Amino acid sequence: MSYLETTHNVYKEAALSPDVGLCCTTNPIWELPGLKIPRIMQEMNYGCGSTVHARDLTNNPKMLYVGVGGGMELLQFAYFNRQKGGVIGLDVVDEMLEASRKNFVEAEAMNPWFKSDFVTLRKGDAMNLPVDDNSIDVAAQNCLFNIFKSDDLKKAVSEMYRVLKPHGRLVMSDPTCEQPMNDELRNDDRLRALCLSGSLPIAAYVKALTDAGFGTIEIRARKPYRILDPKNYPTDELIYIESIEVAAIKDPMPDDGPCVFTGKAAIYYGDSDYFDDGVGHTLLKNQPLAICDKTAAALQALKRDDIYFSESTFHYDGGGCC
Repeated sequence: MSYLETTHNVYKEAALSPDVGLCCTTNPIWELPGLKIPRIMQEMNYGCGSTVHARDLTNNPKMLYVGVGGGMELLQFAYFNRQKGGVIGLDVVDEMLEASRKNFVEAEAMNPWFKSDFVTLRKGDAMNLPVDDNSIDVAAQNCLFNIFKSDDLKKAVSEMYRVLKPHGRLVMSDPTCEQPMNDELRNDDRLRALCLSGSLPIAAYVKALTDAGFGTIEIRARKPYRILDPKNYPTDELIYIESIEVAAIKDPMPDDGPCVFTGKAAIYYGDSDYFDDGVGHTLLKNQPLAICDKTAAALQALKRDDIYFSESTFHYDGGGCC
């Protein structure tokens, strides 16, 4: 049995019998005016963060969500669109698609504004999306890409890149791990399906996105997720897994490489009202400017004594240098 078959079976079971502990998100449930989320959707929230951000969802974007879970994030996306077929939900597991359909009927009864036909559910594979080129404004996946092994991950990311419109964005949440994992963990298909042993270091995760062509990467959150301990897992040391929330934007790739925002800022405190580096970055006196890692390195290379640089917070929320 391949790891993808194991994954299919895990989520078939999770669709037929909701498993509240399958994933563990620390995000609060959205509480927006007129939005009520059925309990069953919350119980089937098999993500490790949130991919729903209001600033991504202006002007009725066409949306794609891969790996539907119980439909909770699809419902949240539909809240911002409210158009027939405005959101596409895609999954390879028939039972998960059917569970979502049932959950939408309940959501429709609880939310007068919501109609089930706002969401189009399709069976499909993340590595071969049944979606047209350049047709999607916002694509999303939650706790899915970490399951894929290297070659499949490349295919899945490149497929997301293909279907997005220019300047469209791929919004994701996945577990990451900075510690090495032994081969027994890496090759355990069930632990991979459970969103544990496929976790990559953040730098490797970002590289997979930029290799596909995404010119701008925003790391929006980094949070504690799980522990793999020697008593319960095949490891000699304690392994700490985090979850990150990331947006990859289909901007043109800059000549000098991608803009990766990890939550760094620069603050100019010199004698003038501002500092201009001559290549498009203006720092107003005592006003922090969010900067990508590339700009941070370039400014630090100037070795000025009147600019302060913060460390990466791994929380970026816009307003940056690029």
